[in-house]
Amino acid sequence: MEGNKDEAQRCIDLAVQSLAEGKTDKAEKFLIKAEKLYPSENAKKLLAQIKSTPNQATNGKSRPAATNEEKNTGPRKRVNSDSRSSAADYTTDQLEAVRKIKKCKDYYEVLGVSKTATDSEIKKAYKKLALQLHPDKNKAPGAVDAFKALGNAAGVLTDAEKRKNYDLYGINESHGGHGNNSAANHHGHGQYYNEYGFSRGFQADISAEELFNMFFNGGFPQQNVYMRQQRRRHQAREERDGNNSSALINLLPILLLIGLSMMSSFFISDPMYSLTPSHKYSVKRETNGLKIPYYVKDNFYSEYQGSVARLEESVEEDFVNHLKHSCSRERNYRDSMLAKARTFGDRDLYRKAQNINTPSCENLQKYLTT
Repeated sequence: MEGNKDEAQRCIDLAVQSLAEGKTDKAEKFLIKAEKLYPSENAKKLLAQIKSTPNQATNGKSRPAATNEEKNTGPRKRVNSDSRSSAADYTTDQLEAVRKIKKCKDYYEVLGVSKTATDSEIKKAYKKLALQLHPDKNKAPGAVDAFKALGNAAGVLTDAEKRKNYDLYGINESHGGHGNNSAANHHGHGQYYNEYGFSRGFQADISAEELFNMFFNGGFPQQNVYMRQQRRRHQAREERDGNNSSALINLLPILLLIGLSMMSSFFISDPMYSLTPSHKYSVKRETNGLKIPYYVKDNFYSEYQGSVARLEESVEEDFVNHLKHSCSRERNYRDSMLAKARTFGDRDLYRKAQNINTPSCENLQKYLTT
């Protein structure tokens, strides 16, 4: 029953329009259909209004012929508190735009572009549709979700890496493709789908509202400018506080390791190897497994009596852990720059942040897949 709600509302809208044009028979049919689909108080009030209208014939015939005034000026619109309260505050075109998004099967169809569309064509299509679907302009049911779907489509397709992955895996997952969840899982993408049928494995890095502000420099001109500025400042403060706390939490394990290392140096002798060369560790060796270079002292061959294989396992473990810590720092730095760019709506900074290299992460991936 809940699924018929939108269609019932559409029938009510058409009935209101028919009433305004004086077509009471047609309006009554639409309202009866709306009641069958999804009973509502608006439909009941309008039906009662039609039955109590003196100009409506009891045998179901149309209203009397138009007066001279109506012939000159057109049919007189019936305006009262009931019809005014039941009339929707959106147009049929706006409702149709929302429904069109809901029927789309992939992000390209959402934006109305081909899969070979250029970046500028995608941005142009987004700007046109965003002005139609923004919740500040479009009050039709589902406009908020349609606007989010549009933002996700633009956010993914204007990001070169995300678009490449989406072209490889995302289209097969999208709308109606729920049977392909195993393929989605195989490639590491999410198997959950939003209300528009698009895999949540392909989401933009920023929200639909933030993307809109980036494209239109803060939203609709001259509309709630002060409130928007205040909200952005508040969000910036919250994100700044959150980033500071997050950075401190991320640094705690590293600081703890440094402290433990300094304390342990008072109680233990020098290690048998080092991952970096120095005056003390000047002899280079290489592990048999991952071929990782490490350095030992001059007297290593005469002093070390243990298993070399076990020693090299420790070398490889230390090396991988070192890469993991370095990778974590690189990602945290890139994420903080992305957050800063989103906060201040700086598109250039956002692009630079996306292009920040993470060599430790790439090196780690290489060794983990060896």
